[in-house]
Amino acid sequence: MTDDEIQLHLASRLVGWRYTDRHLEKTYATATWKSTMMVVNAIGHLCEIAWHHPELIVTYNAVRVRLNSHDVGGVTLRDIELAEKLDAFLLWQPDAAASGATAGLTGLPDNPQHRYILTDTMS
Repeated sequence: MTDDEIQLHLASRLVGWRYTDRHLEKTYATATWKSTMMVVNAIGHLCEIAWHHPELIVTYNAVRVRLNSHDVGGVTLRDIELAEKLDAFLLWQPDAAASGATAGLTGLPDNPQHRYILTDTMS
């Protein structure tokens, strides 16, 4: 893909991702080491199924993902699609409109001890 094509995908499809050094890159901020490991395992699962393996930089409270297609030395549609799949999976939240006494999936309690992925601090 050309740089212009990549920038178009970033602007229209990939919130919080950036293009740098021939990679797509995003950092998922997490609340704790346990949360970080859960994110790493989820990424590992999705990437293995897709047979497309990113670079991961793992710290106590963040996971940085770097995607590119090694066989072509740059970003391809495979990277765009995997970035979208990672966001869809990792950032999914139960439907807030469905919350209440009859809702099945209500999400995490609003309590700091239950924080997981910090969506307001991603870059």
